Amino acid sequence: MPQPGARGLLRRINFYYAWLLDILLVISVAIIIVPVSLQIFARFTELLPRYIWTEELSRFLLVWMVMIGAMVGIREGTHFNVDLFPGLKGRARAAADIVAGVFVLVFGAVFLWWGIEFTDFAWFRISELAELPLWMIHIAWPIAGFTWILFQGERMWDDIQTLRHGTEPGA
Repeated sequence: MPQPGARGLLRRINFYYAWLLDILLVISVAIIIVPVSLQIFARFTELLPRYIWTEELSRFLLVWMVMIGAMVGIREGTHFNVDLFPGLKGRARAAADIVAGVFVLVFGAVFLWWGIEFTDFAWFRISELAELPLWMIHIAWPIAGFTWILFQGERMWDDIQTLRHGTEPGA
């Protein structure tokens, strides 16, 4: 259970944010079935034009699904995870996770910093077929970067506490 105080509030916010991301991931997977199915149907029949808005919407949803999935993976500690030393426990595990976490933070900072520039580039542009604003797809990058920093920061805080106290938080 989250701790009282500012850290507890941040953990609660992270928990509900991760819960929202889980729901958005499920919704995006459910929604993408419709345009992809229409696109497949259009290939085998003349009832629908071959290049309609469904192809573009599928691409938009795919990008968001990947980014949201990466955010959830960081929260759960399963994204960017290569376990070279599976036998490590306690402080040794925490130290190895901190080293790996620094790289995740760097990736998050890169996605955040250049993602803002990427989004700014697309701010007044629209997609060709569906005429959707392109910033709606480009903004996924800085949101992912910010979320990675937020979730990885929480994980690294727990690892620092393990290094300091020798036991994992909540144990």
